[in-house]
Amino acid sequence: MSKITRSRAKVRQSRALGIALTPKAARYLEKRPYAPGQHGRTKRKSDSDYAVRLREKQRLRAQYGIREKQLRIVFNEARRQQGLTGENLVELLEMRLDALVLRAGFARTQAQARQIVVHRHILVDGKIVDRPSYRVKPGQLIHVKERSEALEPFQVAAVGGHVDVLPAVPAYLDVTLDKLEAKLVRRPMRIEVPITCEEQLVVEYYSGR
Repeated sequence: MSKITRSRAKVRQSRALGIALTPKAARYLEKRPYAPGQHGRTKRKSDSDYAVRLREKQRLRAQYGIREKQLRIVFNEARRQQGLTGENLVELLEMRLDALVLRAGFARTQAQARQIVVHRHILVDGKIVDRPSYRVKPGQLIHVKERSEALEPFQVAAVGGHVDVLPAVPAYLDVTLDKLEAKLVRRPMRIEVPITCEEQLVVEYYSGR
């Protein structure tokens, strides 16, 4: 799939889910906030409870770029922890390495953050980690490999080139952008995580299956 085709697919997915998954999709949603297709402007029938829960689960998956199996595994872990399952779920997902690379401003989109990790540009406490799903622990330092710092994408990131399209850096991250370093200072709290999701609906989706 070409870069242009992927970009169009993300825009279409964003319109269908009602959330901007990329900066380009955000611009399109401002112009055309309705769903794709010839009936996008028309008022849809009221969705069933199942459809509402399914769409919310899909919204969560899309924002983290993960597969169904991955989400279910994290959900089961969240359910075993103390506290609200939905909040636990989002907090655990937010501790993924690719999510934190994006929040730190090292990448412009979730897909780019994943690619950066897979291509072995990211170190955690000095060791290369190429798994986007890697769970970062509080106190660990995320940084770009020294040999990669001169690459154009990281030069752009280091001068704040993505700041205009990303949410403000959340309080659970301590970022030194010009050094391309970020430390997870503590576990994220759901209220701080900059995603759009009614996580209780996701809990209800899995609990009803």
